[in-house]
Amino acid sequence: MCGIIGYIGDRKACDVIVSGLKRLEYRGYDSVGVVTENGGELYIRKGAGKIGELEKKLGLSELPGNRGIGHTRWATHGIPDDTNAHPHTDCTGEIALVHNGIIENYLELREELLEKGHLFRSDTDTEVIAHLIEEELKTAGDFEEALRNALNRLKGSFALGIIYSRDVEHLYFVRHESPLVLGIGEGEMFAASDVPAFLPYTNRAVFIDDGEYVILSKEGYTVKDFRTGAVREKEVHTINWSLEMAEKQGYPHFMLKEIHEEPKAVKEAIYGNIEFMDRIAEEIAEYDKIFIVAMGTSYHAGIVGKYLFQRLARKVPIVEEASEFRYEAEGVIDKNTLVIAITQSGETADTLAAIRLAKKRGAKTLSIVNVVGSMATRISDLVIYTHAGPEIGVAATKTYTTQLTVLTMLAIALARHLKTVDGDYLNTLEEDLHKLPELIEEVLGYEDELKALAEELEEKKDFFYIGRGISVATALEGALKLKEISYIHAEGLSAGELKHGPLALIEDGVPVVAVAPSGKTFDKIVSNIEEAKARKGFIISLGDNDELRKISDVFLRMPEVDELLSPVVYVVPLQLLAYHLAVLRGNDPDKPRNLAKSVTVE
Repeated sequence: MCGIIGYIGDRKACDVIVSGLKRLEYRGYDSVGVVTENGGELYIRKGAGKIGELEKKLGLSELPGNRGIGHTRWATHGIPDDTNAHPHTDCTGEIALVHNGIIENYLELREELLEKGHLFRSDTDTEVIAHLIEEELKTAGDFEEALRNALNRLKGSFALGIIYSRDVEHLYFVRHESPLVLGIGEGEMFAASDVPAFLPYTNRAVFIDDGEYVILSKEGYTVKDFRTGAVREKEVHTINWSLEMAEKQGYPHFMLKEIHEEPKAVKEAIYGNIEFMDRIAEEIAEYDKIFIVAMGTSYHAGIVGKYLFQRLARKVPIVEEASEFRYEAEGVIDKNTLVIAITQSGETADTLAAIRLAKKRGAKTLSIVNVVGSMATRISDLVIYTHAGPEIGVAATKTYTTQLTVLTMLAIALARHLKTVDGDYLNTLEEDLHKLPELIEEVLGYEDELKALAEELEEKKDFFYIGRGISVATALEGALKLKEISYIHAEGLSAGELKHGPLALIEDGVPVVAVAPSGKTFDKIVSNIEEAKARKGFIISLGDNDELRKISDVFLRMPEVDELLSPVVYVVPLQLLAYHLAVLRGNDPDKPRNLAKSVTVE
């Protein structure tokens, strides 16, 4: 949520900032703002709306100066309007800042500052920070000391970008439980919430940790601990994503491009992890008490992981929503526990909180992450990267299939290490795993058929997605995709649950999407499809058995694949169906309303 981009150098700052904000749009936002400095004066433009419409209206690209900060806001405190848009300033107008996160003690600070005569212009929690720094400047020796004193009074999560008109040589940035990364250029420096914001200019990055602040100048940067002021040494990472990877390449939307990138992404996930997966398996083999924690799409990957671990490694993980993990599982986490955290961004607030709780209790932590250098990768004992590349669309597609891929690889490696399953079967499964990219390519060839189906279903108001066994996760993910981008009500559930209540909602013409690969549960889901068909549901079946054709209104013949590998293949047509329904209904699938790519507040 929220996006921050800062620049200091010799370029026109507003050009860098506006282009960076456009590359951060995927994070979700409702308002935009930019501040630059020129000749010791701050120039601020901000307003509610999208960058495309505000760029000319507000003159964002006309602001003077070679240093500045931009922001896309996702409203938490105060409605999304021009006044509450960032940046916010202090009473003097000399301090301007932007903020990603939530200040939990802002009411207390606001009351204190009001009593001291400060005037507030917005309803945001962010504005108190500007006034608090102003107040600290009255007694501090310099701006840096005032900033540090103010930071140590804040409670909550925050990434900050700060500009002080009297200090024309520097910008200031802060991270605490919200993402922040520096871009290292030649005679210029960048700071942002995510790498794509500055990728056209540099691929050298420094990832800032919680509790750190940065003093940025044209020549370089200094990172310090904001509690002690001690200087922190940081590693410079080289980002292997090209700018081309983060652009649409002729596709109408990033989401469609990223669906079509899934064969390549799955291949990268396989070959990027094949050398060391056995080592990871060996390190976690001793643990029988296992939790998988995640949110949203990653949670559905966790459900697949549970089935894989049970069927192959004879381990029985508990899958928990990360937001509930701390309340439901805190008393049973100890040094004999393995916690596997799945997070695309590595910055999901609830999942990071779960990892921290697990570490505090002495558990072993393993994170499955896409973004190199993200917070989850830095606080976990073990990390598996999914190698999906940048995913700009808010709705996860290729990051989900790569999560499934590495979970499958891990389960196979664990089963081989523990000798829980016949070795010949594991070899066959592993060979079939390497065929997944070409199977996804085959399914992508169904797009015209799925687009035509979307046209037939455009006016439907309710969908049901059903599966059995490992396919329950695919049903859940298919329903989530539809809800996220088409804004159609959809339920994903175990097909066996239908007759325990939801069957009452199946009536003439209601779409029922059945995920039905051949395997242990096939006969059962055929019976469940028959139940829905008897209530006149409109049956859409995905499977590799022609028996489904007889009982379905629409049958999508899927390639033959082992049931345990089917989630990687079967989710792709559901992503395409959701995408085309969203487009037909006039929605932007890349920027679904009310949602953000990385949920960095709890």
